[in-house]
Amino acid sequence: MARRTAPTDPHCAIASALDVVGDWWTLLIVRDTARGVRRFDALHKELGVSRKVLAERLREMVAAGILERQPYQSGPVRYEYVLTPRGRALLPVLIALQDWGDGWVLGDGTATATADEGSREALRVRELVGTRLPELRLPGAGGSLDPVAPDMPFTVLYCFPGAYARPEAYPPGWSAVPGAPGCTLESCTYRDRLADFTAAGAGVHGVSTQRPDEQEAFAAKERLRFPLLSDAGLELTAALRLPTFRTGGAVRLKRLTLVVDAGRTVRAALYPITDIEQSVAAALEAVRTAAAAETVR
Repeated sequence: MARRTAPTDPHCAIASALDVVGDWWTLLIVRDTARGVRRFDALHKELGVSRKVLAERLREMVAAGILERQPYQSGPVRYEYVLTPRGRALLPVLIALQDWGDGWVLGDGTATATADEGSREALRVRELVGTRLPELRLPGAGGSLDPVAPDMPFTVLYCFPGAYARPEAYPPGWSAVPGAPGCTLESCTYRDRLADFTAAGAGVHGVSTQRPDEQEAFAAKERLRFPLLSDAGLELTAALRLPTFRTGGAVRLKRLTLVVDAGRTVRAALYPITDIEQSVAAALEAVRTAAAAETVR
């Protein structure tokens, strides 16, 4: 990409990075390709940018190694744009911007693992209903797993800030962050009601940004019988623009629950969650409601 400003410090990595991704549209293209909007016409419709500007930005991003073109049609050949490893490395940057926007533009800067019912952040999460999870896999016990449970009509995907096998492993000040405590209760409640979810036709997956080894130790301690998935790379978080907060030097998912069907479409989004046991019951009811709707079709 062409340099847009004269460098004040030729050795500054920030200035060098902004030469590549400092344009408004560039980061929004990264945002949308991360959530599966990859074809030119779809990006044009989503972004509302002129076709000329979009074509120019896509060419620059391919040249910079952020995107690669992959053919999806022959005769005539048409391409979609997919993030490269270099492009996916920008996902934490997007989440940091979103976190700053939620906290300091839309909020008052307070670290919190929840939100007000009528906040724009809460509305953004609830607007996920009807959207589709992109194809991706996340690390879990035994290898990488699809967030959508195989061979089940529905998946309950509950996102939580973090849970540890040892109490001393929690970051300092964890209990003072509104909405952060309660992850053990949430996972154990899903464990205890797993048979109800199975009978209703739903698998259960937990997701946090913790390392897989931390999740595995916690799952073994609490004898969980469903997978915990690690979104440490923030792929799912960026794809769905899930809300986060930062504590203990790490990005954490705020507590929320999605009900997803086998076609990867979000059927229900529960956020904010203020009563953990009630939220598990609400997730089960959402599965049953979605299953009943499928029967009527």
